[in-house]
Amino acid sequence: MTRRGLLLGAGATVATGGLAGCNNGVGSNGASQIEARVSATESFLFAQYPGTRDLASRAAGVLYMPLMTEVGAGFGGAFGRGALRIQGVTVDYYSAAKGSFGLQIGAQQYAHALFFMTPAALEKFRRSSGWAVSGDIRYASPEEGASIGKQTTELDDVIALVFGQQGLIAGASLAGVKYTRIIP
Repeated sequence: MTRRGLLLGAGATVATGGLAGCNNGVGSNGASQIEARVSATESFLFAQYPGTRDLASRAAGVLYMPLMTEVGAGFGGAFGRGALRIQGVTVDYYSAAKGSFGLQIGAQQYAHALFFMTPAALEKFRRSSGWAVSGDIRYASPEEGASIGKQTTELDDVIALVFGQQGLIAGASLAGVKYTRIIP
């Protein structure tokens, strides 16, 4: 083999190894970690807030984000990974990234779930390249969780429930969350 052939072969090997090292999820156990966290979060949610079991059974799909970590000091951000379940079966994995700006300081971790109450809302979410939370979502507090399944009207396309907060973040800020489909 010529020197040029050896260099081309070595270059191809390095390039292939470099691509394999990218975080494309192939060969990782990321999906099983997310799946275990989502199952634990779902069990916790149903045990702590029994009305959410009924809500989930009526929803077209539920996106569970079991661990969101948020920090803020003027500028803030949060990140987490989760799974979309339809009729109790995971169909896709998502990451959520949140950015915020305002008078804020602190850090916290929490879980949240998005209940897609109509097939149209679920389809819009799944077809988008990245979906940002906006004013068309009804936010429910954990205190509502015990009876939320019975309070929900058919007018609510998406219901977000934030629960399991640990830590403290204080202030007022403008924020947006973007959900993106991932391969863990």
